[in-house]
Amino acid sequence: MQQQQAMSSSPSWALLQWQEQAAPRSALWRADSSMAALRRIETADDSLPADLAYRKACEGTAMLWRGDFHNARQLLLALGRRLDKKPRARKPAGAAVPPAFPHAFHLHRQAQAQRARILSSLLIELDAQWHCALRRAPDWSVACREAWGELPADGEARSVLVPLRELLGALGAHEWRKKGVELSIPGMDPWRIHPHYGVFSPVRGEYLDLVARAPLPAAALTDQAPVWDIGVGTGVLSALLLRRGVKQVVATDLSERALACARDNLRRLGLGPRVSLVREDLFPQGRAALVVCNPPWLPGKAGSLLEQAVYDEDSRMLRGFLQGLAAHLLPGGEGWLIVSDLAEHLGLRSREQLLAWVEDAGLQVLGREDIRPRHGKSTDAADPLHAARAAEVTSLWRLAAQA
Repeated sequence: MQQQQAMSSSPSWALLQWQEQAAPRSALWRADSSMAALRRIETADDSLPADLAYRKACEGTAMLWRGDFHNARQLLLALGRRLDKKPRARKPAGAAVPPAFPHAFHLHRQAQAQRARILSSLLIELDAQWHCALRRAPDWSVACREAWGELPADGEARSVLVPLRELLGALGAHEWRKKGVELSIPGMDPWRIHPHYGVFSPVRGEYLDLVARAPLPAAALTDQAPVWDIGVGTGVLSALLLRRGVKQVVATDLSERALACARDNLRRLGLGPRVSLVREDLFPQGRAALVVCNPPWLPGKAGSLLEQAVYDEDSRMLRGFLQGLAAHLLPGGEGWLIVSDLAEHLGLRSREQLLAWVEDAGLQVLGREDIRPRHGKSTDAADPLHAARAAEVTSLWRLAAQA
């Protein structure tokens, strides 16, 4: 899914203060999640038992680690195991069946948020150059700088607190950025996309197969008619369209992270001169022969940078694309909407509502390409959302202005 900007793509900073060894301390607080700034901070080290750490985290206490770095990683794993083994209340005889969607989905999101809050309670202090002074701490300053940039100038703070969970996430993003994601699309040689921190990786590749096989409007293959990629993300769809014979692409995104990521990937692929990257909310100026958009597929509020590619609050991007599409199409032009019906199976949006939005926007459906998901969760019966994921279909809707 492409990146959509619903919250700032730059980290926000707050000054935290606490007492340590009877002395006042302060540091900047940095977290990309929606978790509120910390209110209670205690120092912790290798002597802290995992059960006590779990209890503190559940009570809302953040633990600033002063022990061995590798032991902090082991403690984080131990917290995760305790969350996984959290006892469930026994159902009384004759209890009601499990909640149906959408209630089951909302319960799942609440559980995810609670898990993230507890696992984010273990903090690591880094200096102004993103170095960690803990014993056996690796130098991950390059990964941190890629993810979060430079620390803001602040006379009161010389360091920053980061949840260990997010520090590990920054390292993972750094490794993904280095090695890239290999794409195997029918009819094309394998190629790689290198996602940046906070920009959704094209690991679910079935929607790329849809774009690779949908019939291109004839005008989209000429030099005169532009093609637009709305919500460019990593740049994968722009690159795919160019590989299919499109001459030039204008790609938009509100996220500076996404634009930088797309620029990097298009340069790596030798396609940079053929794409104009524009910081814009949805459409650029003018009209196009083909407008492609892969908005977040689920209506809901994003709680982190990566969730912006999954959740679209009030379906803002989806509805905005539909409402503005007809006015931005050249005669005979098409809009390609790439969207999963997972929201329909979760009870968050109906097919009738989607078709009503299409009709109200003065659009007609020319055709639809469908594909089943290939990711592991679609066959994982233990997934709380398995019933919906097993029925999911991803579609490319070919839309045009009503005659």
